[in-house]
Amino acid sequence: MILAIESSCDESALALFDPSRGMIEEKISSQIELHSEYGGVVPDLASREHLKNFPILLEQLALEKNKDQLSHIAVTYGPGLAGCLSMGGMLAKSLAFAYDLPVVRVNHLRGHAWSPFIALHEKDPSAFEINLKAQLPHLGLIVSGGNTVLFEIDTNKSIQILAETVDDAAGEALDKGGKLLGLAYPAGPRIETLAKEGNKEAIEFPKAMGSRKEKRFSFSGLKTSLRYKLEKMSKTEIAEELNSICASYQEAVFYQLLKKTGQFINEGNYKSLGLSGGVANNQLLKNKFQRLAKSNKISFYSALPKHSGDNAGMIAFAGFIDLNGSLNNPQNGLINIEPSLSLIDS
Repeated sequence: MILAIESSCDESALALFDPSRGMIEEKISSQIELHSEYGGVVPDLASREHLKNFPILLEQLALEKNKDQLSHIAVTYGPGLAGCLSMGGMLAKSLAFAYDLPVVRVNHLRGHAWSPFIALHEKDPSAFEINLKAQLPHLGLIVSGGNTVLFEIDTNKSIQILAETVDDAAGEALDKGGKLLGLAYPAGPRIETLAKEGNKEAIEFPKAMGSRKEKRFSFSGLKTSLRYKLEKMSKTEIAEELNSICASYQEAVFYQLLKKTGQFINEGNYKSLGLSGGVANNQLLKNKFQRLAKSNKISFYSALPKHSGDNAGMIAFAGFIDLNGSLNNPQNGLINIEPSLSLIDS
């Protein structure tokens, strides 16, 4: 059984995962409401909250009754906020000493990359390796507030980046766009709700799209376009057209994600398509990707809502399946963190 710890940003999370049975228990404490009044995550405040929340979560997890079944501890070591990552690392080190267990450092992004397959494992843990093999090579997209990465998992379970953002992430573009519109942080879910009542073709926003050879996403120009558009409108006009502004802006973000993914899927030999990260909770985006997979006659896997944001369940799962993870003896010193880690870093 694997004990997992996640603290890369403003969620404190723990999970217990048994490879032979699946996810046993998951606990999470979110700080969204706490940071919303500041319009974004305040790093020092987030770190202090981890220090307060983890003891409570450990008590809720009833770790003592499962301690004899633990094989190792999996902890996020990057990317993320340095102070927050350190809190998780220190907790992992303390528990490793207390229970005499090794630690595996897990790349948070690789947790997202593998998260769509958690449900496949839950369906039949004993046949998971066989079922997974039938879905590889896999084309996946991580789309969140901090990352937009298109990647491939080949038949040997190794990961390769195909395209990533050169500026703002897609989720960041939605949140910043929402801020320009006067929406509370995080604005992405609010934009989704308002967009349902709007006309996505009402406003023409730039849909930055390069050729297949350009392995990049870019959303900063879209955000700038929205700002210029709003500067030419009165407050009354913005209020009257808010739903359609949200629908059009969201459509421009999703268009780029879909077209770039489609460029790769059409030229590859993929068996499955995956969607993960916080923006994967957007039902419209999920539907678009599901249709893309269906039109190419391949399977579609989306991270479950509870595994799309920052969570320990995906860290536990990655600690089980990911080839990049390596066991470390915490007696050798502190568990090193790497705030700027890339998807392909070990």
